[in-house]
Amino acid sequence: MSLTNHETQSAVKEIVVLSFRDGEPPTFEVKQADFEHLAAVWTTGFPAIPVPVESARRNFVTPIDSAAARIARMDLHLLKPLVALLAIVNPIGAIPFFLHFTQNLTREQRRRTVRVASIASFTVIATSAIAGLQIIEFFGITIASFQVGGGLLLLVSSMNMLNAQQAESRGSDVGDGQAKADAGDSIAIVPLTIPLLTGPATISTMVIYADKTRTLLEHAVLVGYGVVIGVATFASFAAAGRIAKLLGRTGINVMTRLMGLILAAMAVELLSDGLTKLFPALAGGVPH
Repeated sequence: MSLTNHETQSAVKEIVVLSFRDGEPPTFEVKQADFEHLAAVWTTGFPAIPVPVESARRNFVTPIDSAAARIARMDLHLLKPLVALLAIVNPIGAIPFFLHFTQNLTREQRRRTVRVASIASFTVIATSAIAGLQIIEFFGITIASFQVGGGLLLLVSSMNMLNAQQAESRGSDVGDGQAKADAGDSIAIVPLTIPLLTGPATISTMVIYADKTRTLLEHAVLVGYGVVIGVATFASFAAAGRIAKLLGRTGINVMTRLMGLILAAMAVELLSDGLTKLFPALAGGVPH
């Protein structure tokens, strides 16, 4: 099938609108209503129309472009809790504590400690993601108040990390852990998993981001991040000796401080979000 000159000109006039602006080159705008007609004309053997592609893209947004933008925003939103968890848990930063606590243990005892700590880390994160919101609702705590409290807690944890300390650790934790190790007790749960790896800051992070989920799939992704943290913990502790030799104490401290800086920025974001919910008047002064 071939088109006459008159039909060709009519098709082009219906589909492409030529517009001129003072001092600017002419641009072409594709009408969404006639986009399918344009495709039909091209498939009939009509020669390609010299329409600037970038100009057409600027003036025409397809549903596919819109869906892709939404997916990109969702992916970015879902990546934030993973980044926060990696910064808080920081299994590489916990390697010196692990080596200190397990130096007198046999190889089998050390392997068991690694397995238990990994499973316990996953359990804390998954439980917080699944039941955390129900628990704070039971106590009548609003998510905005929890965001402010959790943001402050994360900010304090980030300050510890900027000083090359574990986010959830206290000065007495090392001594308590060594006493348990000397007594032959398992240190995999306390203090290695709680509070050195996971603790209030980790639980607060999962509860806050669980409230931001909108679908079952997003909630399942949060639980899946518990698996990621568990695997990261297992890999870090299993290779603790090699990692410690490779990075050294200085390298581990530098990584911990970098994680602390990232965590501080995320803590401020959570604080800002919670405060604007509690005090809507503050939203007018927050830059967008």
